[in-house]
Amino acid sequence: MPYENRSELPKGVRNNLPAHAQDIYKEAFNSAEEEYDEESRAHRVAWGAVEQKYEKNDDGKWVSKS
Repeated sequence: MPYENRSELPKGVRNNLPAHAQDIYKEAFNSAEEEYDEESRAHRVAWGAVEQKYEKNDDGKWVSKS
């Protein structure tokens, strides 16, 4: 089930990640889901892609890595 736009992403992704990080998540998820045909694995890949560019700050908010 590929995501067409950000509004279709899981609530936890939409409510916590900045817009650019949501785009990274969406693209990584769609690519991994197509490659592996396994939704749970695609979510793990997508989070891994986000964590390449973003991290949680001391307040628990996702921010771009320096």
